[in-house]
Amino acid sequence: MAPLQVTLIWVIYVIVIAVAILIASFLIHAYQTPRDRSQAVTFTCILTITSLLATVLLLPVDIALVSSATPSTLGQRDSWATREDVDKVLFSLTTVYYLLYSIDATLCLLVIPFVYFWYEEYDEVATEAGEQSSARRHWAAFKYTISFIAIVAVLLLAGSLIPLPNTDHVKETEHLAESLVRNRGERALTFLVGVLMTVGVPLYILYTSTGLALLPLLVIKAAPNETWKAAIDVQLESNKERQRQLDRRCGGNPELLPSKDRRELDALVREERTLIRRQRLADEAHTEEIRWIGTVWLKTKAKLRPLRVLGGIVLFLTAILTLASMLSTDIDKATNSLCKHRCGYSIKNMHIFNPIDWLLAQSARAFPMDYIMFMILTSFLFCSSAFGIATIGIRFLWMTIHQIRRGHTPPQALLLTTAVLMLTVLTLIYSLSTNVASQYATFGSQTFCDRPASSEGQSTCSDSKHLIKRCSDAADNIAAKRICTPSVASTFINQVITKFPFFGVILFWSQFIFIGVYVLVLVTSSVRSPQQDKSFIDEDAEDAEEESLLASTGRRGDAGLNDIVRRMDRQSDITSVR
Repeated sequence: MAPLQVTLIWVIYVIVIAVAILIASFLIHAYQTPRDRSQAVTFTCILTITSLLATVLLLPVDIALVSSATPSTLGQRDSWATREDVDKVLFSLTTVYYLLYSIDATLCLLVIPFVYFWYEEYDEVATEAGEQSSARRHWAAFKYTISFIAIVAVLLLAGSLIPLPNTDHVKETEHLAESLVRNRGERALTFLVGVLMTVGVPLYILYTSTGLALLPLLVIKAAPNETWKAAIDVQLESNKERQRQLDRRCGGNPELLPSKDRRELDALVREERTLIRRQRLADEAHTEEIRWIGTVWLKTKAKLRPLRVLGGIVLFLTAILTLASMLSTDIDKATNSLCKHRCGYSIKNMHIFNPIDWLLAQSARAFPMDYIMFMILTSFLFCSSAFGIATIGIRFLWMTIHQIRRGHTPPQALLLTTAVLMLTVLTLIYSLSTNVASQYATFGSQTFCDRPASSEGQSTCSDSKHLIKRCSDAADNIAAKRICTPSVASTFINQVITKFPFFGVILFWSQFIFIGVYVLVLVTSSVRSPQQDKSFIDEDAEDAEEESLLASTGRRGDAGLNDIVRRMDRQSDITSVR
């Protein structure tokens, strides 16, 4: 029987998923526009983000489970870790992975398109007139989704029928579990995931690299909120002064001005209205800040400013280490992979120092520090991807399709965002498993005793700690092949890139482009201070003004109604007295 540690790992994973549901619900409700909400869209987005978080956070759980059978300080398996028990753990992990990848693919390729078309088909006028029924709306959405169903069917059929390359000469993949591609259903799913990862490559390059560069800088740098109100006051005063000059020139009659000056005066009047709206929004924000809650928040924020800067520096160093690890692994694969493009640049043993791998291996001495660090790294890269999407928005080439803003994101943008995030993170899983921490993501903290086996069947290094070595693909020791168990995630990813090398080549070379985009964004953002988008400010000011007018109109209506009721009551009292 597996020990309590295995059960505890699964319990922690379930708790993390429950927290992920709360986080996904909060994010969706925070970003969607309150005026145009749809329960179906909200539920779909929450379900998609939860499934995505469950998939990406299963990687640390996978590593923790395969490492639990072999303590890093002993170099041999625990007494409970028989071959049957380890196989049960691997089978449960494989089942969860297949289930999550199937759910991800279904949500991304079928559910999200259907809900998107279903929402687009809604016609309020036709519904109120009885011309659009629920069945007709669902049928219209299904007709548009048929093309996606056909794409999924073609991909699954291609994955099950495409002949696999001959990899008998590839010594790097000896440890891979061939059972993953024995039946056509598993091959089809492997091919489908490979397609999704490849489609997500440009999104991963654009959004994750941008978020990885900007997120630490945003934490370190202060936003320009402190000088915003003062800048608006200066602009408004300058605007009014220019209007006074033009007014004096024409004696108060704009018709006497030349056409050029009249156009300038009209532009100044429009600009004044905009500045007044911004000033009103700034005054409201300032009023909120001078309340006791705002005051406490500002004081707390000021006191925590050094910690925020320190946290930003830690995130920045983590990003640099991540990029350094990716670069070292990519260079190693490009120069030392024996099969090159024929196996997706797989490699048996790392020859170049990988800082993330080394840090995780050293932290394994203090259980469970390595798992915590890897979980934090995974969460950081996921948050960087989400932050990059929120910063850039949904784009096609140079055209912006949707901007992602808190409280102003329409349902269509939320659905597209979740689909883009899913494709991005699937590619991120490849990068984590094969580039950022390839050795650790494959074997975790597992070690083996590099000496001949004893009469009990296991090598023992209790008196020779220097013979305890990390598990790796390069280990030719019989004990290593018997003890070291690769993670299910690394096995699955390696099957994708070795059985379908075309995907592996694209995914491999995309890492160099990712590093280049990161450096470009980092250099650009380092020399520029964060700027507020004035169009967003104007939109917020207009919304606030509209809500204020609606609220004041409602209050006046309520007051008038109450006045009428009071008059009627007095009239009835007078009548009763008479």
